[in-house]
Amino acid sequence: MYKPGNYPILDTINYPADVRKLSKDQLPGLARELREYLTHTVSISGGHFAAGLGTVELTIALHYVFDTPADQLVWDVGHQAYPHKILTGRKEAMPTIRTKGGVSAFPSRAESEYDAFGVGHSSTSISAALGMAIAAGLKGEDKQMVAIIGDGSITGGMAFEAMNHAGALDANLLVILNDNEMSISPPVGAMNNYLTKILSSRLYASVREESKKVLSKMPSVWELARKTEEHMKGMIVPGTLFEELGFNYIGPIDGHDLDMLISTLENLKQTSGPRFLHIVTKKGKGYAPAEKDPLAYHGVPAFDPSKDCLPQSAPSPYPSYTEVFGQWLCDMAGQDERLLGITPAMREGSGLVKFSQCYPQRYFDVAIAEQHAVTLAAGQACQGAKPVVAIYSTFLQRAYDQLIHDVALQNLDVLFALDRAGLVGPDGPTHAGSFDHSFLRCIPNMLIMAPADENECRQMLTTGYQHEGPAAVRYPRGKGPGVPVQAGLTTLPIGRGEVRHQGGRIAILAWGSLVAPALEAGKHLNATVVNMRFVKPLDTDLILELAKSHDVFVTAEENVLAGGAGSAVNDFLHAQKILMPVLNIGLPDRFVEQGTREELLALCGLDVRGLINSIEAFCA
Repeated sequence: MYKPGNYPILDTINYPADVRKLSKDQLPGLARELREYLTHTVSISGGHFAAGLGTVELTIALHYVFDTPADQLVWDVGHQAYPHKILTGRKEAMPTIRTKGGVSAFPSRAESEYDAFGVGHSSTSISAALGMAIAAGLKGEDKQMVAIIGDGSITGGMAFEAMNHAGALDANLLVILNDNEMSISPPVGAMNNYLTKILSSRLYASVREESKKVLSKMPSVWELARKTEEHMKGMIVPGTLFEELGFNYIGPIDGHDLDMLISTLENLKQTSGPRFLHIVTKKGKGYAPAEKDPLAYHGVPAFDPSKDCLPQSAPSPYPSYTEVFGQWLCDMAGQDERLLGITPAMREGSGLVKFSQCYPQRYFDVAIAEQHAVTLAAGQACQGAKPVVAIYSTFLQRAYDQLIHDVALQNLDVLFALDRAGLVGPDGPTHAGSFDHSFLRCIPNMLIMAPADENECRQMLTTGYQHEGPAAVRYPRGKGPGVPVQAGLTTLPIGRGEVRHQGGRIAILAWGSLVAPALEAGKHLNATVVNMRFVKPLDTDLILELAKSHDVFVTAEENVLAGGAGSAVNDFLHAQKILMPVLNIGLPDRFVEQGTREELLALCGLDVRGLINSIEAFCA
């Protein structure tokens, strides 16, 4: 917890206005204390860590130069926004980050006026900041809009769409690229800093614009001048692309040099139009283990800062669903050379590390480009390949048109392995896979499966892979109930569920992660429990059979009720003119907050006790 007195400068900072009261000589001390406090708080709560360590100086400089919250900062994704949260009124609450009722894992408009835009998915900051700049300009407001985007997020096509639009509009927008992958090579030193000060100054901008007006009346001279400027800037800075998009490119500069950052931002604040500042930072800056292995320290559990390694969880005899997928992918690839693996920048999270090492020529990381990932798979399938797209449920939402138009409409042979389906826990609603039953079920040609356990996950992946046409297997974050995984690559009969427990007059039809708690609840209630397995196609024969011998149906799924698997049962019963009471249990019609996965399942009534209470109340 925050202890006043441990941080002499940070103790005086509650909001950015306090930062602006400091002298420039005090800012390096603030950076040191901010980095220490960030390490302390994340070690208590866990969370995104290395990215925030790299943006400490940038965050201080932004709040020192700009009049926030009147001037507005839009952080892309939000992994790097923890220092921003500390300086904007949430210092004392930081140990609660990502916990139920605590500080959000990502910037949130509902949480703070300093969070200008709510984020969680990547590549949105430039579009949002551009929209804000346009709206403010139409109202005659003199505000600075700043988008801070990382080198990973800027690979997303949406970022370039926004920059193309901004350049065409001549919008008053500053984009800051936080580049923490390239090292600061010798050219990025004193000479480059001098050039950056010149290029970012009001004098340079004024001369540049006035020259354009004069020379544009002499086309041949203007073309020569334009090409000369681009050539000169291209020799000293890697900004030609951004210049072509209509931005005045500045950089790259050292993102840990506070004096340089402040002087450059002050110059840019005095200029207008689309501006692009390229800064170079070190991910994990100031904490040696994170600097050494920034990937491992990107998102961390609670840890001991005095030790140079993260805590290791106790070995489990059962793999996680992600690990089941990773092993299946390698095993299937060993049997079928047509298999290709695709991920939109989620190799580790989706379990493709081993596959990428064993089959590098068949592994495709397309960066943060979900739309491209899906249509890439469609193109591969057109040539007889068997692509497998490994993607989080929440991120597939970004490629919905491609899923419908490029894959399903053409009935192409693409398998989607949807990780993190359902509630994900501490990352909150931006990362929850709450809607895939609904948005997939309405698409023709789709085969949709939800495994009840680890072994069934492997079987369903094989089933979807062998199926001719688009198929999806959606599985939750973490571990399953602990069923041993068989080594074979066996398939399941498509559209067939199984009765797991025979009971009395209540039939519980459950999908995926809710089969295990439904089984416990069913035994307590003397209810029949069915593992439905397939969201589409439904096992309609089994539903008809159960309807003859039961008085009440209960559907249970870790998906929103609207349009979900339970809704499919309702539709079928209605079409068959079968009148019987049906209780649909699933996620509520709201965005479920953050917390542990277990807390959120209980909150939504999707644990054993919640299922029992809901069924008893309905039947009473």
